Amino acid sequence: MHTAVTRFGTVVLLDRTGIGASRLRLPRDRCRIDPGDSLLPAGGKDCSAHSALFDPSSRRLRPLSVLTDTWCSSGQFLANGTLLQSGGDLDGLRKLRAFSPCPLVGSCDWLELDSPLLADGRWYATNQILPDGSVVIVGGRAAPSVEFYPPSRPLRAFPFLATAEDAQMDNLYPFVHLLPDGRLFVFANARSVLYDVDSGDVVREYPELDGGPRNYPSGGSSTMLPLDPADGYARAEVVVCGGAQYGVFLHRQTDMPAATTCGRISAIDPDGAWAVEEMPFPRVMGDMVMLPTGEVLIINGAQSGSQGYEMGSNPCLNPVLYRPDQPAGLRFMTLTPTTIPRMYHSTANLLPDGRVLVAGSNPHYFYRFAGDFPTELRVEAFSPEYLAADKASLRPVIKAAPERVWYGDEFVMEVEVPLPLVGLMEVNLLSAPFATHSFSQGQRMVKLAVSPAVTVADGGGDGTPYRYRFGCKAPPDGRVAPPGYYMAFAVNQMVPSVARWVQLVL
Repeated sequence: MHTAVTRFGTVVLLDRTGIGASRLRLPRDRCRIDPGDSLLPAGGKDCSAHSALFDPSSRRLRPLSVLTDTWCSSGQFLANGTLLQSGGDLDGLRKLRAFSPCPLVGSCDWLELDSPLLADGRWYATNQILPDGSVVIVGGRAAPSVEFYPPSRPLRAFPFLATAEDAQMDNLYPFVHLLPDGRLFVFANARSVLYDVDSGDVVREYPELDGGPRNYPSGGSSTMLPLDPADGYARAEVVVCGGAQYGVFLHRQTDMPAATTCGRISAIDPDGAWAVEEMPFPRVMGDMVMLPTGEVLIINGAQSGSQGYEMGSNPCLNPVLYRPDQPAGLRFMTLTPTTIPRMYHSTANLLPDGRVLVAGSNPHYFYRFAGDFPTELRVEAFSPEYLAADKASLRPVIKAAPERVWYGDEFVMEVEVPLPLVGLMEVNLLSAPFATHSFSQGQRMVKLAVSPAVTVADGGGDGTPYRYRFGCKAPPDGRVAPPGYYMAFAVNQMVPSVARWVQLVL
């Protein structure tokens, strides 16, 4: 139901409690008692895991212990690399949890915070880290408000979310993007606003996006396109794709075709308006994953129905690549299909090696391991075209990079490449978002200003690689890139390296 990649390259897998025992056992001393779960033995003793730490390189996992219900919760990495996890249902509605990552062989586990409690119950909310390293928690079911962690600012009403609600909700898991001027772009249903998080004012309401509702339970997705130093990080474009027609969830129209359109808008431009594009497939419950090349992978989901238990049909097996720099009409490329349907409660996350981890799919209220669209325990890694064998001669290897950088700093990186470098090497920072319900909370790519490369060592016909040194300039402030850990990719002619983790420090 929820996934996030840690700075150790491991992946936090997080489901929910309250639906009986899972198939992964906890150590005996970590059992929990849940008397409200009728599927557990008398007394409510649960010795199964509802979270795990997964290592894609070794394909091993370790069970983690979560005590309160994380059903449809939210999350975000803090500046120090700790995963803050918020809300859920029942005993988890106002809970905060923290996971301080470690290697798979370590002993890190979930910590349920006794205080603070959330000021409002947060079920289907969205989290976004802010320029100062605090986190804003936006919306949720029956919660048209925002609050902050740490709670240094009071709970604040956000009437826009209430006005965006319709008879089937459509304002849950709002799409929240931190713009490089420090304000928030917030999208709910088919509407969006520019929100000043400091004053609490709605500065602007954007034009409505045609094509029906896009947020839960109508199951579209969204991402902000890469921020670029070429325009002084002053331009921010947001893309919203897929969804369901109004009434599909309300009337359980599971065979109704999903939305086929994407909307794209320049969020800072005062005259910004939606440009609408057609996808190759209708899609609901898709995930949009930013790749290190600046392209967007659209993956998972269904071609009919909506989000919700047993509400989708006709799985969309083909991923699609969205290439934002191509001319309109030529931006979508259909990719190799999977054989595993990824329906409701699926996720997708970029890994440091450039692959995309795909996990989940449980469109049933309980675990169901037979029949149509069973509870899916398999994980996959999708390899974009840049990992093809014929790209190996272009693939850079980062040989030297700092572990920490400060805003505005100039620093040096060194890479090796099998063939001589042609043009500038790119360096792109990508955040590690919290993925759930078709939206990657906190997803962000920031391109760095890079100087021309200087040759350190010439390669040769004996297979010796060429080595280059070049300068990079860190983002200017936390509005462009909030503090925290980023995957730093060197990209050579649209072929990325394996990332190095770099901490951007206030």
